[in-house]
Amino acid sequence: MSKKIVVIGSGFAGLSAACNLAAGGYDVTVLEKNSVPGGRARKFEAEGFVFDMGPSWYWMPDVFEQFFARFGKKVSDYYDLKRLDPSYVVWFGEHDRVDIPADMKALESLFEQIEPGSGPRLQKFLAEAGYKYRVGMREFVHKPSDSILEFADWRVLGSMFRLDMFTSMSKHVRSYFRNDKLIRLLEFPVLFLGATPQKTPALYSLMNYADMSLGTWYPMGGMFRIVEGMVSLARELGVAFEMNSEVRQIYVPNGRATTVITHQGTEYPADVVVGAADYHHIDTSLLDERVRNYSEKYWDSRTMAPSCLLYYIGVNKRLDRLEHHNLFFDEDFGRHAREIYETPAWPEKPLFYVSAPSKTDPSVAPPGCENLFLLIPVAPGLADTPEIRKRYYDMTMERLERLTGQQIREHVTWCRSYAHADFVSDYHAFKGNAYGLANTLLQTAFLKPKLKNRHVDNLYYTGQLTVPGPGVPPSLISGQVVAGEIAKRF
Repeated sequence: MSKKIVVIGSGFAGLSAACNLAAGGYDVTVLEKNSVPGGRARKFEAEGFVFDMGPSWYWMPDVFEQFFARFGKKVSDYYDLKRLDPSYVVWFGEHDRVDIPADMKALESLFEQIEPGSGPRLQKFLAEAGYKYRVGMREFVHKPSDSILEFADWRVLGSMFRLDMFTSMSKHVRSYFRNDKLIRLLEFPVLFLGATPQKTPALYSLMNYADMSLGTWYPMGGMFRIVEGMVSLARELGVAFEMNSEVRQIYVPNGRATTVITHQGTEYPADVVVGAADYHHIDTSLLDERVRNYSEKYWDSRTMAPSCLLYYIGVNKRLDRLEHHNLFFDEDFGRHAREIYETPAWPEKPLFYVSAPSKTDPSVAPPGCENLFLLIPVAPGLADTPEIRKRYYDMTMERLERLTGQQIREHVTWCRSYAHADFVSDYHAFKGNAYGLANTLLQTAFLKPKLKNRHVDNLYYTGQLTVPGPGVPPSLISGQVVAGEIAKRF
């Protein structure tokens, strides 16, 4: 008789773990708190608009291809991908925007135009970033990171210096480029990693390789199509799903989890439990104190990646001068980063991001309308009130109108805000975080919260608060890694 495994949470990590475990012959049940699978990648519909609630960037296509290939499938079996060109647009001010082309030669020409001599330097910069990406993906992210001994390999240790683990991203970028626009362009991906560029290891220039070399893509129908594909695969593999089933307790007699109990009082017997919901919530709210992996003091000492203030906006006309992805860098990057990471506070003049998927995909908005997703990265743990949400809506929409030269607010027919309180309510997110644990040097690999509970023989964790880290591709890999650990142990 196959062992029963209960997976708590149906985000990308939970779905990945469930698929890999079911393919290994286990009897897998996924318990999901909400009515829709996907965790932060859920969707909702309103007045003909279809909104992805969370992730909107499709980077690292190779990770998705490798995931489905494990089961003899292809990405194209579940959704159609389109490469975006331009990949995205960066606004530095009124009448000052830079379109980032998908073609590498065009990108090098763009750099050369902004800073003479930088085209060849971009080639070298991305070659180094490509090395980091390949080594990182091959040698590091698939390790369970249970011990430093996993990295005690001369080949791995020797590569750590070439990976720039001990150089800051800020210093690394400035060793290649002097122009402020190019520097901000190359530093922007680390804004979501959990530290300023001055405190983020230059290893993460691998994100620039993912961005500029591997490209920015979009699954037609929206990011939720990935979730639908993974759920379809999971069901094909025999995974059972129970929606609207919030877990309230993991029963642990004698050092082993035996039962998972939902808010309705339904009991699910388990030979193994995988916590794919918020790690902190599972550890501190679903377990007795005697078997928790970490104390509240430990969690409070962790550096978190940002939370965010989101607006889902329906507009009753088509908009000009916006592309699918739009970054608004018309204010001070350094000041906003410090207000997230060093002196946490609601930012005075935030950078922000706007996605307009209806520019690429007519299915996400009614005819003649535009679907907008507006995001402001902010510090976790801030007080979140309706007045604050209204103030930032007015602030960012005024700038959006001014920079793009058009009236938008008077054409808004639907708007929903989403911030810290919603992340806590919907996902039990620690401090209302959106992106998980920061990727700082002291929270990398074996220094992250462990995949396995130290006191409970058959309880594991996966997702953005453990290895390999935040983001959709790392979450897919996290599920694979934890499934592999369970297969070795049981």
